[in-house]
Amino acid sequence: MVAIPEPAPVRWIHDATELDAWLARGAGELLALDTEFERVSTFFPIPGLVQLGLGEEFCLVNPSVAEASREFRELLADPDRPKLLYAMSEDLELFRQWLGIAPAGVLDLQIGAALAGAGFSVGYARLVESLFGHALDKSATRSDWLARPLTPAQERYALDDVRFLKPLYHWVLEQLQARGLAEALAEESTRFAEDLAAETAGDQYYLRIRGGWRLSPARQVVLQALASWREDECRRRDRPRNRVLSDNALINIADACPGSAGALSALEDVPPVVVRRYGETLLAIVREAQVEPPKIETIQLPLTREEQATYKKIKRELAAVAEQHDVPVELIAPRRRIEALVTGQKDDEALAKSILFRGWRGAMTAPVKEQVRALLNE
Repeated sequence: MVAIPEPAPVRWIHDATELDAWLARGAGELLALDTEFERVSTFFPIPGLVQLGLGEEFCLVNPSVAEASREFRELLADPDRPKLLYAMSEDLELFRQWLGIAPAGVLDLQIGAALAGAGFSVGYARLVESLFGHALDKSATRSDWLARPLTPAQERYALDDVRFLKPLYHWVLEQLQARGLAEALAEESTRFAEDLAAETAGDQYYLRIRGGWRLSPARQVVLQALASWREDECRRRDRPRNRVLSDNALINIADACPGSAGALSALEDVPPVVVRRYGETLLAIVREAQVEPPKIETIQLPLTREEQATYKKIKRELAAVAEQHDVPVELIAPRRRIEALVTGQKDDEALAKSILFRGWRGAMTAPVKEQVRALLNE
């Protein structure tokens, strides 16, 4: 069992200048990083707290202080300063929307734990208990992180979320070095961060709308325009998507392409308040999207029965590789990456470009590359 870190004393940094100095002093240290936020009735997550660790020192920082710290902003964006996080997707989204920064040099230790053989998507508390024998108090998980002052239980919970990141990183690194995967953590964390940023781009949200594939390519152009408008409106009003207009409503409008307020009102899932507030805007978007439709990526169709059979065969090959190397198949062969192979071009160039056969995966999957090629061309 890895040595248990000593409990960290509660320390707050209340001034941006003090935070700048503290971060500058720890320039050679790994930064442990976590956030707490609220997101119930808003589009944007509301930052509630930033937790930081450098070496054996830890601190709690109010969002206003972190926002005003030049050193903190520069550190987030610096690809040469490693930042340790755990299950980082929501933290990265928060930094993009709150500070306008896409953090670089991030290392997601949940990904690292999976590469190290701890299992796929293992929770932080479970891993901390198994490695350090320390049961985290999770009673403050759903508490109000915007309230001040925080309770002692909240402060302890927040510090524990960063206190174990550095020893966890060293455990992960030791396991990965033994497996010949020392570079995989940084590579996969960077890829994950870049994919996440692309998926949450406003003009690409239509690709994630369930059922949108049923629309014709021309109607998908309308759906893309409507979804892009909704993203802008949600940002402007800071409201969740469904509080402005539901996905089903977007699909129904794109499918029908109504030409009048009456036709819009008659559509399912389009409430009267939406017609009153946005009717003319929505009708104009529908008209304009049909005049000179731009070239857009069409939404991926569900696999056909034949494609599903090919998908299952390829996954079996890759699952055997994953089992051999004790890496979760969900990590080594994500479903959408296999689907992209099955539905895309089935030539050598497509196979070479797939992440399934590049980077840290490449050495593992190389022995089954020819079998996959054969399955694609059956």
